[in-house]
Amino acid sequence: MSGQPSGKSGRHPRLEALLARLLTLGTWLATTIILLGLGLTPIGAGVALVTAGIVIFLLLPVLRLVLMLLVFVDEGDYRFGAIAALVLAIIGLGAALGLRMSGGLPG
Repeated sequence: MSGQPSGKSGRHPRLEALLARLLTLGTWLATTIILLGLGLTPIGAGVALVTAGIVIFLLLPVLRLVLMLLVFVDEGDYRFGAIAALVLAIIGLGAALGLRMSGGLPG
């Protein structure tokens, strides 16, 4: 056995609670915005809201990494903080290269 108690993994209980709150609230916010946008689509005002809701869904994993980085550094767990920072840097580099290769932002 791993030696850890069953149930919560225990290494970062504060992080687990914060992540659960972030992902729950973010999911509800994005869903609400998308539904509002779908309701307003027949009058032509909803497309931007639907797009905003989708963007929030896409940003949730990045926000999760930012939160993890902040908590790890605050708790002195610099190894995991460095890993979170590296993953964020890779995502940022991928986004920058994608924008550059596609010729910039659409619109």
